[in-house]
Amino acid sequence: LRMLLLRSLWLLVAPPASSIFQRPTGSPAPPRLQYLLEPLHGAVHTQRGATATLPCVLRALPRNYRVKWSKVEPANYRESIIIITNGLYHKNYGPLSPRVRLRHSHRYDASLTITDVALEDEGRYRCQLVNGLEDESVSLTLHLEGVVFPYQPSNGRYKFNYHEAKRACEQQDSRLATYQQLYKAWTEGLDWCNAGWVLDGTVHYPIINSREPCGGRLLLPGVRTYGARDKQKDRFDAFCFTSALQGSQVYFIRGHLNFKEAGQACRNHGATIAKVGQLYSAWKFSQLDRCDGGWLADGSVRYPITTPRERCGGLPDPGVRSFGFPSKELRTYGTYCFTGK
Repeated sequence: LRMLLLRSLWLLVAPPASSIFQRPTGSPAPPRLQYLLEPLHGAVHTQRGATATLPCVLRALPRNYRVKWSKVEPANYRESIIIITNGLYHKNYGPLSPRVRLRHSHRYDASLTITDVALEDEGRYRCQLVNGLEDESVSLTLHLEGVVFPYQPSNGRYKFNYHEAKRACEQQDSRLATYQQLYKAWTEGLDWCNAGWVLDGTVHYPIINSREPCGGRLLLPGVRTYGARDKQKDRFDAFCFTSALQGSQVYFIRGHLNFKEAGQACRNHGATIAKVGQLYSAWKFSQLDRCDGGWLADGSVRYPITTPRERCGGLPDPGVRSFGFPSKELRTYGTYCFTGK
């Protein structure tokens, strides 16, 4: 009897079966693509210095159409136009202009090809078909495998406003990391207690091992955030992102050199003294492993460890170790040199 009563009550209050999965009123289904083909993959993976193609293919050619390629810029929340074509003619725009072209392998192909891929090319791109009231678009992500590293200047932590942090990363053969790159680096083990700028103007720090100086032991591991900050007034460190560069090499020259002698030693070999980003790239992608501290272009002394061992700092994890910024007159270290593009 109890089961019959419950079943009767359910029939009274339950909605009709046909309405259970109905879309709420006022929420139209997103328009289906009519002319643009949905890409098989949403991301294109490439390396710095390579040539990459972002696919955009039409299934039919509407009358009086245009295709517009643009790049989404997270730092200023806008899109930058790259190229516009009507199928017969095209025009390039912006700083990417010298390095982009339409692949145009057939008349339905509006794919974008980028040559000599640079760090700043990573990000989200949009291919938009402009066709009167029936505009359509597809989004793709250009992804570079890379490494994120924290960076601070010789005069200590929390010295950069946003613009100084951006410039500091660029000077070290890198760029400000995106939040997504920082988050991925955290999942791969990046643990850093100092907060730093990322590309969109927000400030974060990644914690693997919760501890008192870094928010306390009770907070769970994660990417802690300070949110958006004043780009002119607020000061933090920087999180930089760099990637492998085809045809490049970082190597060590042993010696007891001061900073000036270190630079000259590299030039004697037809190379330049390595930048911090170049050393991190060699450590990450070429497995450079040396127990010797060496000068770098910013005046710091560092060494890369891929196989941790007791006599090389004693830390249990791989990484690029730092001796900080010693006096440039000290004739104590070797030097790391860079050859490549």
